[in-house]
Amino acid sequence: MKKVLFVSFFLSAIINVYAQEITVSGKISDATGALPGVNVRVKGTTKGVISDFDGNYTIDASGTGTLIFSYLGYATKNIAVNNQTNIDVTLQEAAEQLTETIVVGSRGQSRTKLETAAPVDVISVSKQAVNMPQLDIASLLVASVPSFTAVQSQGGDLSASVNPPTLRGLGPNQLLVLIDGKRRHSGAQLIASPNGSQANSVDLSFIPLDAIDRVEVLRDGASAQYGSDAIAGVMNFITRKGTNRFTANYTAGFYSNTTPNTEGTSISESDQALLEDNGGVDGITHQLGANYGVTFENGGYLNVSGTYRQNEIAIRPNISGSTPYGDSYLNNERTDERGNIIITNPELLAAQTAGNTALAAELQTNDGLLSARGLTARDISTFAGLPASQLGVVNYSLALPLSADSETSFYSFGDFGYKNSDLLSCFYRRPAQTDRFNFDLYPNGFRPQMVNTQTNIGFTAGIEGKLGDWDFDFSNTYGKNKQVYTQFNTFNASLQSESPTEMDLGTHSFFQNTANFDMSKYYDDFLSGFNIAVGAEFRVENYIIEAGQSESFEAGDAGLFTATEDNQALIGPDGFPLTDLNGNPILGNDGNALVLPFGGVSSFPVHQHSPNSQCFRGFAPENEANEFRSVTALYLDTELDVTDKWFVSGALRTEQYTDFGGVFTGKFATRYKITDNFALRGSLSSGFRAPSLQELNYSHTFTFFVDLVPFDGTVFPNGSSAAQAIGITALQEEKSTNFGVGFTAKLFNKIDLTVDYFDIQISDRLFDTGNFSATDAPALEPIIGSGLASFRINGGDISTKGLEVVANYNERIGDGFLGVMFSGTFMDRTFEGANIPNLNTVLSDEDLEARYIDRAVIGQYEVGNPNTTMIASVSYSLGRWSANLRGTYFGEVSRLDDGLGTLVDENFPNAGTQGFSDQTFSAQFVNDIGVTYQFSENLAFTLTGQNIFNQYPDIRRQEERGFLLYNGGQQGALGAFYSARATFSF
Repeated sequence: MKKVLFVSFFLSAIINVYAQEITVSGKISDATGALPGVNVRVKGTTKGVISDFDGNYTIDASGTGTLIFSYLGYATKNIAVNNQTNIDVTLQEAAEQLTETIVVGSRGQSRTKLETAAPVDVISVSKQAVNMPQLDIASLLVASVPSFTAVQSQGGDLSASVNPPTLRGLGPNQLLVLIDGKRRHSGAQLIASPNGSQANSVDLSFIPLDAIDRVEVLRDGASAQYGSDAIAGVMNFITRKGTNRFTANYTAGFYSNTTPNTEGTSISESDQALLEDNGGVDGITHQLGANYGVTFENGGYLNVSGTYRQNEIAIRPNISGSTPYGDSYLNNERTDERGNIIITNPELLAAQTAGNTALAAELQTNDGLLSARGLTARDISTFAGLPASQLGVVNYSLALPLSADSETSFYSFGDFGYKNSDLLSCFYRRPAQTDRFNFDLYPNGFRPQMVNTQTNIGFTAGIEGKLGDWDFDFSNTYGKNKQVYTQFNTFNASLQSESPTEMDLGTHSFFQNTANFDMSKYYDDFLSGFNIAVGAEFRVENYIIEAGQSESFEAGDAGLFTATEDNQALIGPDGFPLTDLNGNPILGNDGNALVLPFGGVSSFPVHQHSPNSQCFRGFAPENEANEFRSVTALYLDTELDVTDKWFVSGALRTEQYTDFGGVFTGKFATRYKITDNFALRGSLSSGFRAPSLQELNYSHTFTFFVDLVPFDGTVFPNGSSAAQAIGITALQEEKSTNFGVGFTAKLFNKIDLTVDYFDIQISDRLFDTGNFSATDAPALEPIIGSGLASFRINGGDISTKGLEVVANYNERIGDGFLGVMFSGTFMDRTFEGANIPNLNTVLSDEDLEARYIDRAVIGQYEVGNPNTTMIASVSYSLGRWSANLRGTYFGEVSRLDDGLGTLVDENFPNAGTQGFSDQTFSAQFVNDIGVTYQFSENLAFTLTGQNIFNQYPDIRRQEERGFLLYNGGQQGALGAFYSARATFSF
């Protein structure tokens, strides 16, 4: 009986609900006529439609419900249905709908971007992403924000695992990243920064587009407001709230991978054939994103987002022209450490046995043997480009009022991400490289490949509300990034055939926990308004390096000859002295075969095979670290509207670090409104950046190449015995002075214009030294032997100056809406001079300065990235159609060589002489496009193109093509990318 009553009640409730719904229709217009494309939504539901080309709409709604009418550039209107079946609506234009209020850079009253005392960009991600070809937040911001870059390494190395954000030509660790106003943790690794030094960086790929409503970029020093890292500025990512809507999108795209124009370069016909052997489109990418937000009756909300992206490899091979096999390989002349012949060219033996002299002659050439084995030059080339990867991120944002009559609420947001990258960072190991060759494992050589598997978590919880007349915010933010490095298709040559071909190289992790307590109060009766904010922060950080498996870093004994009897001569089976890997006989002082005096004891490395896993040495026990530190900070932040026209602000902050001491910073900013549409503004601040735990404690031994010859070097931390032996001192904080001045204007009541000049002076900037040998510093010999040592240092003083221009124009044109944007950055970056201590070396002052900060590092900072960048875009929406066309100009860049060598490229001056292989790369201009058609309120389809005319940067000169063929400091070297996207919403 209870079941019958329940079913009856349930059915009657459904009938009652549907009985209350009515069909509402009407026409939407503005002052000039019908308005197509207006969003019409039933409040409190996910039900919605858009108006047609004539402004008409029809929607089913409750007779007691409310309809919400919204359109870009117009004031949103809420109208009660009141059982009406026809509701005509006139929307009013509202310029403020196009001008977002700013949160970052202020703890006082909200202001628009034209009212701030320092330049702030507001990027509406949820709106701009519709027609943008970029699939991640970093790439979208590069196309939108002046002086912002996020250059992903084109080498496909560990640095390619990260999209490092930079601002105003400075490093990624000189830009502070916030999520909803809370400090974001950085990644665990040190990456090769595009600005001349290694740096830890926030990885923006773990901040999904679908989770973000807008991004605020403060282009001004803000250390006094937010603490360390904010020398260049601050980025604040504002998450989506209760949208009462479910949206999902699926994107599929690819790189066209067409052969670039190599006319006028020194690329040979055979190398051109290598470039044409590209296999067609590559880098095929699939991305799925979703977002759902719900608003609770008590005013709270929950928003959940998810993103999954998978991209295949996009290969851009090099054309080094190096010898693949070599004569000893081709002619079966190689031996093991006891002089036994190793048959490396069995095809030659077969041809000789068959008496086919022509084939035998062909097989004794590198091209002939490659062809016989079905290989091409591409198969044995070094790959750069875009590594294959899989990325998954889930994100949430939550707010809950603690009671109906309280202004206090609980909030929380967080994310969890996983990323796996199959990297391309290694030179192809050719059989001609005898010290890293094994015929049994890799008869044709091998291309080692690294894998970086990351897990990333961020979690914030807090309470905000009122304490008397004061606003307060108490929060705790936890963040951790863990990276596991492995390698496959490799081996440890000093173990020869006993070596594994897949290895665990080690694990890095970085943890950060930040507790904040902030209070502020606004006095509206003091002059024209005064706000005071005070707060405290306590942060704990931990950096860990865990060693990999022993085979990845050890030196084995393969190639070692141990005597089996006393006075045993190193004689092979052929009666001749044994030879080393280069075919040279091993002789004693008397010119005869070397004699080992004691059987079972005496030994000699006949073949000195390369130790460690190839390409990247695993982290060894001596590299391990587990370091903590804590940071305590206090700040005072004030903002005063002296009059309705004059605004001033000031901030003071002190921070105390347990590992290197304390700092004190300050900031002053002001804005004066000369007319209602024109204002001057300026700021002056001191700043700092504390060395990160990664910079203080990272240590690793690595292999690098000079003219394809391998060398092993070690990066030593500053507290190591090597640093003490040569005189390298402890790292100190970077200190900065930031000055800015500019104006804001509203022209013709339609154009927003901001122009800002900045001058940032940084002392004691962190750099990496060049490599020191025991010959340069004899005190290093007991520590490094024949290896090389480098260190992280407060290497010198730098400056970056420039002018930033941003203009926006929005206008209704006919039945559509037009938006035009221009931004430009014109910079000058200068290395002001090295700060060289009294080091324990035998080098001259000139040679020491060149080794301490080499010219390649200086060049990378000063001219390695465009000093001029301009972006212009035009967007237009009409009814169900919308489109965006964007052009980006990258100014010329240059590469400075770090060492003298023989110049061989005849397309450049002084070929055949000794010199630096410097090169200037021409300016580049690329175009992006996106077109969207809204089939219905619930479905839209978008076609996009990035770099649609397939513009490649200049090709490197012949001496510098060891790894990369193209310059990578401008638009990158992947070419055109085309994609299609379907967007669903309910």
